[in-house]
Amino acid sequence: MTYFFRTRKYSAALSATLLLFTTQCDLAPDYRQPDLPTAEVYPRNTPLDTQLPAISTIAWQDFFPDAQLRGLITQALANNRDLKIATSRVEEARHYATVQGASLYPQINANAIGGKFHTPGLSRYDGANSTLTFYSGSIGANWEIDFWGRIRNMEESAFQQFLGSMEGQRAVATSLVAQVARTYLADRAYNDQIAIAEQTIETRKESYRIVKRRYEVGSGGKLDVTQSYALLAEARQQFHQLQQLREQNLNALTLLVGKPVSLPAGSLSFSDLYLSQPLPAGLPSDLVLNRPDIIQAEYALRAVDADIGAARAAFLPRVMITAAGGTSSSEFNALFGGDSATWNFMPVISMPLFNGLRNLGNLKLAEARRNTAVAEYEKAIQTAFRDVADAMAARHWLTSRIEETKHQIAALQERTRLAQLRYVSGYSAYLEVLEAQRDQFNTEQALVQLHQAYLTSAVDLYTALGGGFPKAHTIHTEQDDETTDKPHPTKTPQLPPAKRSING
Repeated sequence: MTYFFRTRKYSAALSATLLLFTTQCDLAPDYRQPDLPTAEVYPRNTPLDTQLPAISTIAWQDFFPDAQLRGLITQALANNRDLKIATSRVEEARHYATVQGASLYPQINANAIGGKFHTPGLSRYDGANSTLTFYSGSIGANWEIDFWGRIRNMEESAFQQFLGSMEGQRAVATSLVAQVARTYLADRAYNDQIAIAEQTIETRKESYRIVKRRYEVGSGGKLDVTQSYALLAEARQQFHQLQQLREQNLNALTLLVGKPVSLPAGSLSFSDLYLSQPLPAGLPSDLVLNRPDIIQAEYALRAVDADIGAARAAFLPRVMITAAGGTSSSEFNALFGGDSATWNFMPVISMPLFNGLRNLGNLKLAEARRNTAVAEYEKAIQTAFRDVADAMAARHWLTSRIEETKHQIAALQERTRLAQLRYVSGYSAYLEVLEAQRDQFNTEQALVQLHQAYLTSAVDLYTALGGGFPKAHTIHTEQDDETTDKPHPTKTPQLPPAKRSING
């Protein structure tokens, strides 16, 4: 019976010890997503159409209809230096999270010692010199038991930063796609404007020839000739200016793509569904799930919550265990004999008493950083809301402006025709023709710019809604051949718990 109770007592002690080792506290605050600091719907929101997919779910390969543009985007994603920098930062964050998490596990080392130790006679009671030979081999382990979650929260903070860096990479890639598309649209617009300028030059050459001929036969004045030539020179100057702007735009495209590009002449005309039809924007709450900069800001908020937990745990005792086992002997041949075994087991408890208010300062610092992270998260949402609203307003008003400008051009063309007839018939001065031609040319150029702005607004709306890359999509560059899956929030505007391997 005595043996039974003694066994029960030892079992209870062992169970309590195991419970102490396995039960751990987490002092990090419970994560609470801040309220959405925007209206519940967008102004001028397009009614949701069940026949159209949500714009943010469309991959960029499907959104852009032009094969040449898709090729440029593909090259940019492979070669752009900004994206390569973002990819490198993902790897930095990945390895930093690995380093932070390594302290959760025992640190095991092997040690071997062998040598002679000489003791002079002066230090011995008998005055005789002594030389000892000693050999030792051991395997030791050091382990900090993370009772209060200090190490786990440090690892969690690093992991959240890693996830945030992946969203940062996605944000850079999304922005890069949009920049390439905008620059490409600008090139197509310059081509159209150059074509209008060339046609205008030919028209004004003919007008100058007629006016000059009338002057030579005595039916016109020299002032008309001078005005006609000035109008021709003006068209040529604008033609050269457009050529300059197009070349500079190509230089910008080369920088984005990361290699020299050469684009043949093309026309600014897209008829694809996603650029010409209403684009459903969804609800502002969708931004929390789709915009990479907002998701990155939320990961940063989660990271500082973990930092607060680590800072709180620093006030509590740290429990460490050091253990080693091995063998030692004065003779190498006897090193592995039966009587040469050695071992040690040393639990250590360290309680911080005074460190110059360092722990308190670290806690206050983490709390202040959380306040900053909350404000940055809310600002990211508000900025995204404005981006979407601006793009939707642009698409709404540009549609009306384009239609009115088309009517204006038709009226100006008729005005130019009538002014030329009146001049040839001698009913008006050439100044009327000059003003009519100039107004028509400027309005035709403005129509191209409006068309470009309308197509660009589709790109802006697509980007503002977080379109381009699904959240679980990995962006590859020439320096990155690994596949890493990102967390994929689905039903609610909440990021999932980030307890997963950083290796994908």
